[in-house]
Amino acid sequence: MVRKCLLLSLLAACSAAVKITVAKSGGNATSDLQYGIMEEEINHCGEGGLYAELIRNRAFQGGSKFPSNLDAWIPLEGTTLALKNLSQPLSSALPTSVNVKGGRGKAGLTNLGWWGIDVKKQKYTGSFYVKGSYKGSFTVSLQSNSTGDVFASTKVRSKSVRGDWTQHEFTLTPRKAAPNTKNTFSISFDASKTAEGSLDFNLISLFPPTYNDRPNGLRKDLMQAMADFGPKFLRFPGGNNLEGDFIAGRWKWNETIGPLKDRPGRATTWNYQESLGLGLVEYMEWCDDLGIEPILGVWAGFALNGDAIPEADLDFYVQDALNEIEFLTGSTDTEYGALRASVGHPEPWTLRYVEVGNEDNLNNGLSSYKSYRFKAFYDAIKAKYPGMVVIASTIDMTLPGDAAGDYHLYDVPDNFVSRFNFFDQFDPKNKLLLGEIAATEFNNGKGIDWSDTNFSLYPWWIGTVAEAVFLLGAERNADKIIGTTYAPFFMNLDNYQWSPTFIAFNADPAQTARSASWHLYNLFSHTHITNTLPSTSTSDFGPLYYATGLDKTTNSRIFKAAVYNSTEEVPVSLSFEGVKAGTKAQLTVLSAPDPFAMNEVGGQNVVSEKVTTVRAGKKGVYEFKLPNLSIAVLKTD
Repeated sequence: MVRKCLLLSLLAACSAAVKITVAKSGGNATSDLQYGIMEEEINHCGEGGLYAELIRNRAFQGGSKFPSNLDAWIPLEGTTLALKNLSQPLSSALPTSVNVKGGRGKAGLTNLGWWGIDVKKQKYTGSFYVKGSYKGSFTVSLQSNSTGDVFASTKVRSKSVRGDWTQHEFTLTPRKAAPNTKNTFSISFDASKTAEGSLDFNLISLFPPTYNDRPNGLRKDLMQAMADFGPKFLRFPGGNNLEGDFIAGRWKWNETIGPLKDRPGRATTWNYQESLGLGLVEYMEWCDDLGIEPILGVWAGFALNGDAIPEADLDFYVQDALNEIEFLTGSTDTEYGALRASVGHPEPWTLRYVEVGNEDNLNNGLSSYKSYRFKAFYDAIKAKYPGMVVIASTIDMTLPGDAAGDYHLYDVPDNFVSRFNFFDQFDPKNKLLLGEIAATEFNNGKGIDWSDTNFSLYPWWIGTVAEAVFLLGAERNADKIIGTTYAPFFMNLDNYQWSPTFIAFNADPAQTARSASWHLYNLFSHTHITNTLPSTSTSDFGPLYYATGLDKTTNSRIFKAAVYNSTEEVPVSLSFEGVKAGTKAQLTVLSAPDPFAMNEVGGQNVVSEKVTTVRAGKKGVYEFKLPNLSIAVLKTD
């Protein structure tokens, strides 16, 4: 079978010890970022995922690509639901609402959530807008969709009037946890107490407790899964969703800020509508909450259908990018800094990195990107912000000045390993961001094939080890690398377009899966090399691949390694100049039960982490063995 193809050309034996000596000086300083996050609105990464909103289709948003609909909404018995575009909508951004009409008794509507709702003994906060005369009260509730068991219910006194929209807020605190996520949310009212037998509803929202208790915040388990691996940066808004399918559908930063009722939503490039509840400010708060560096992607005049803004018309979009940067970093004396303050953030953020576009080497975008688009953005940003690192979305061009490039790689494991020396060729003057890196397809003897369906559902162990080999090549050249991230980052197992991904989940936070590759990033991120150190060895690289360096903050020497397709254990004889006999070190080894082991949603962690203390023997030599398909880090005390 294809998935069992471990190419024989890469199999090797290592019966004699690999002797490695690491110098105490002579290397290069590395980036302070290294391992980070790339956010992409794919697989319901944000909407229905990280963004903690529990109500699906909360504001009936839509457009020409995805018309407004009643997806996820069902009427209570005896109720009819009808979408309407009223002459007096909730806002110009949210023109469509739902009319809920009943008979003489109970009427209402129920939401199915994002393929279920997790119900725990915790406080849920919510709100909804209503238009229409109603003298009674509303009942909001969380209940089982299978048994009808009500977990929480509360009465909300009506403030609703005929001629205006009024917001109603509430809290729900279940008296017990639901046994599963097959739960729904409902709003009901007494139709006999309405003036016309119906009411109009819009922007119906429900949030569980969020990370750091932020209003309009992010899902706690997914944020914790990121926090735990120690990321250093967030690249956003990631990937193709920035570009949009058409120029008019691009991600517009100014439509993602301010009150939720003023955010119109948009069609993603991944076949669903997003509400824009997760917007520019929420991205920056994400960075604040995890203590990580923002890498801002700005729209670069190009859409996925191949349309590019002509050079003569580009100035408007360049200025829009400058306005966005001013919104984030400008003082309140500036126009857009004042706008930021008006939405609750008077203090400016620090922004050191801006990426122009995304994958502009694809879809016939490279010619206009090279000839005028990148230069226009680069020159304008550097003129106003000379200290800013401006990143091109490709390396398939000559980079001006100190511009950096963004390199993306999706491939089979063997080809990742063959690129171990890939970064040796690059000039450190123009640094690289490894913005999207993942082994996606099983070894097949030919490499990546986008028409193939043989992609893994989750990251699998031999793919993770191959990624480790590639990242070790990057760490050996870390003076040239800004940082790296796995991509895509999130996948909702109930509705996805791409696999594998770094963290997979469903509606139940207890079933979130931290992938095999998560464990790689967790190990490498927490053993940060601040300076590379040169080394010499009696053996060539393969099947043992490694990088060596120093952590100046602790004065620790670090050896990072991976063994890919060895026929037996690899003995290692490692010494660091200046490290004496008897010096302790911590050796961490990651392994898995077989090459195709995966961490699945709802399953057990298959990645074994073995931590031992080793001592340098005579002449300061550490002796140990690494098994085939293992990833290891040795760090001296």
